[in-house]
Amino acid sequence: MSHTAMAARLGGKTILITGASSGIGRSIAIEFSRTSPDIKLILAARREETLKELAQSIKAESGGQTKVLPVRLDVSSPSNVNGFINRLPEDWRDIDVLVNNAGLVKGVDKVGEIAEEDINIMMSTNVTGLINMTQKILPIFHARGGRGDVINVGSVAGREPYAGGSIYCASKAAVRSFTESLRRELIATRIRVIEVDPGQVETEFSLVRFGGDKSKADAIYAGCEPLTPEDIAEIVVFAAGRRENVVLADTLVYPSHQAGVSAMHRRTDM
Repeated sequence: MSHTAMAARLGGKTILITGASSGIGRSIAIEFSRTSPDIKLILAARREETLKELAQSIKAESGGQTKVLPVRLDVSSPSNVNGFINRLPEDWRDIDVLVNNAGLVKGVDKVGEIAEEDINIMMSTNVTGLINMTQKILPIFHARGGRGDVINVGSVAGREPYAGGSIYCASKAAVRSFTESLRRELIATRIRVIEVDPGQVETEFSLVRFGGDKSKADAIYAGCEPLTPEDIAEIVVFAAGRRENVVLADTLVYPSHQAGVSAMHRRTDM
């Protein structure tokens, strides 16, 4: 059992992670349990079977200390988000930390050629889904006297747009603006609003961008060492584990070879 100050602060909390079935979300779930096993994790994503497997492995690794609830959720569906809290068992509804991690990028088309379907799925997942989830969870934070954490996983792309990424970059810039507005609205409360913006991370993310073409996805990372999902997970858990008065408002994370967004997308025209 860990006896660090961070473990003590996180102990007993209920943490909801969206997009928890793979990549950064999956790693965040594992890292929370390893840091402070005595917690409740709500794992939300579209792939319920994958969530169940993850739940079993976290329970096993924590010796049953971490309680895990896998719940199917498609954040891009407003009706699915609206009914989410009511689908949770009563003793799982008192959420302390919301990690808005669900997000995706589709295609590398330039403006004038972008499929309407790609625009809609990116905006409805990355922007509307994140906003809707936040709106559902905030009343829970207010009901306990204005306490809780909203942690949004953004991207360097929201700060530094690139060719072929107009919609994704716009979606992540929207997350950034929404996060900063929210922090200002909640400044008189003890609700913390935190954004972590990763640079180049190796996940299934690039595979989705290239419609499942693994050779194109792999080419993005050729000759450099990207961040891993675990790198981002450590930062998210660290932010959640600070003393209540400490807000890591804004964190930009690069691998050592990356100085800006251009390093991340120099090969997307392949």
